[in-house]
Amino acid sequence: MSEKTALTPATHTTPPAKFSHGVKKGNILQVAGQVGFLPAVPGQAPTPAGPTLREQTLQTFANVRAILEEGGATWDDVMMMRVYLTDTDHFAEMNEIYNQYFEEQGLKEAPAARTTVYVGLPKGLLIEIDALAVLS
Repeated sequence: MSEKTALTPATHTTPPAKFSHGVKKGNILQVAGQVGFLPAVPGQAPTPAGPTLREQTLQTFANVRAILEEGGATWDDVMMMRVYLTDTDHFAEMNEIYNQYFEEQGLKEAPAARTTVYVGLPKGLLIEIDALAVLS
């Protein structure tokens, strides 16, 4: 039986509670919900990438990608992504950002995905994304 390994890239803060940014077991990698915080600065509180959905979404993608890479995965290994928005008015803009980002990444096949509205994010945060990857 394979070991479970917690993943916390150097760009991320230590989680405030007993959870991991990502967990890998065998060829399965689960990325916990990530938000648009800029890379961690020791001694400073996490800071959002900016007030706009675009800024936060692109930073959120970077944060998810850092965990994927830490676990030896790429976007092409992602089977499922879940996107949580705080405002229904952001669906169209998020879809545009999502499509452009993954086109630029050269994604071979799109993962399954779902988007929902969730109002429980900390103040000022507009988006959260988690991902499930299966490594070859």
